[in-house]
Amino acid sequence: MDRPLTLLGLETSCDETAAAVVRGRPGAPGEILSNIILSQVEEHAAFGGVVPEIAARAHVEHLDGLIARAMAEAGLSFSQLDAVAATAGPGLIGGVMVGLMEGKAIALAAGKPFIAVNHLEGHALSARLVAPVPFPYLLLLVSGGHCQLLSVAGIGRYRRYGTTIDDAVGEAFDKTAKLLGLGYPGGPALEAAARTGNPTRFALPRPMLGRPDCHFSFSGLKTAVSRAADSHRPLDDKTCADLAASFQAAAGDVLADRLGQAMRRFVGEHGGPASLVVAGGVAANAALRARLGDAAASQGFTLSVPPPRLCTDNGAMIAWAGLERFALGLTDSLSVKPRARWPLDPTAPPASYAGVKA
Repeated sequence: MDRPLTLLGLETSCDETAAAVVRGRPGAPGEILSNIILSQVEEHAAFGGVVPEIAARAHVEHLDGLIARAMAEAGLSFSQLDAVAATAGPGLIGGVMVGLMEGKAIALAAGKPFIAVNHLEGHALSARLVAPVPFPYLLLLVSGGHCQLLSVAGIGRYRRYGTTIDDAVGEAFDKTAKLLGLGYPGGPALEAAARTGNPTRFALPRPMLGRPDCHFSFSGLKTAVSRAADSHRPLDDKTCADLAASFQAAAGDVLADRLGQAMRRFVGEHGGPASLVVAGGVAANAALRARLGDAAASQGFTLSVPPPRLCTDNGAMIAWAGLERFALGLTDSLSVKPRARWPLDPTAPPASYAGVKA
């Protein structure tokens, strides 16, 4: 490529409204010219979770202003963009529609190519925005809605090794925090409580540990915390902290064990040395990053984790994924439709009991 590309990226798949401008070329770290994110935590806090209709309305109200701020901070006009990218799924369909339609409108008005980005691919490629991570690499995608292990051989070339058969790990963190009364958003609140807790006080289960496959399960772990909490009510601060720390340690053990299975499989297919990318909102958890770093090092993998601001949902990762696709000549028609479900590996065999999360 003879010059860097500049793309606008829009993200509205859940409860963050985000717009960003990124410049660069595949194979080298990119430059984030702007990355504006509006959190909806206050709007959803009273409900203890994301309400889809509230999220979609907030996107409608704020996205125009965020795009204007992102373009102004980047010092660019729409005519100076090479292309426009927007999340087309998976996610809450009402929110996905808002960003997708806005991206299409900008692309049409400015006469620019449009790229419909898979939100999961945005996470999968986010490490390449900040560091030279060559293909192939192993990906652990951990967020509120997803927990998967995949081989990433290139753009659009994903092979799923394992998925959750029930709760995603981020969902388990959020629900555990809620039952402990730790506040919203649950993941960061539980991590904070766990810092002062005793991770060995409660003997919690490690679901799926030692199994030959790479699948996950967190529902039973969450239930075990609920039963332990019920037996100690009313909960004092120390018990809450100990339960949080015990839960986090158990989740870390499960992730590390399942990761070990996937690393051995990856080396058998691709050889080594290799890179492990951990992406998604749960990757912002410092304790889990350290646990996974030790697991990766034990099998000779180099760990690459995006900075926290790029782990949670953001427009920069969507712009970068769009840039990587556009550099290969991959663009989309303005008739592309939003998708509530959009697996990275649609050919993966169903995981028992996983249902729609397969």
